[in-house]
Amino acid sequence: MSIAQNPTPHPMISTTDVNGADVYDYDGAHIGDIDHLMIDKKTGRIAYAVIGFGGFLGLGEEHYPVPWQSLQYDPSKGGYLVNVTKEQLESAPPRRENWAGDRSWEEKTHTHFGAPYYWMI
Repeated sequence: MSIAQNPTPHPMISTTDVNGADVYDYDGAHIGDIDHLMIDKKTGRIAYAVIGFGGFLGLGEEHYPVPWQSLQYDPSKGGYLVNVTKEQLESAPPRRENWAGDRSWEEKTHTHFGAPYYWMI
């Protein structure tokens, strides 16, 4: 699902438009879509886009949290660009059920994707 092209772009977007948005690598290959966002409760900053890829008709799809700072909106594609390969997603630090509350995991993940720590921006 691509984000609708808006003839008068503005800096705001609804989460309803982000969830399901296409994600492409910098070569233009579609690598998945944004399943949902993770937002820091205290600061309101988006910390991660959880990207779903693989599978067929939603079955067998894998979900990988990618630091939000790693994504860049591309109006010409109506989706997001990320300088990440499927291999990088698959080799990301393993996560436990409470991954979003594990600062050690977050540090490893941000380092893995070469993104600044969202809590220090």
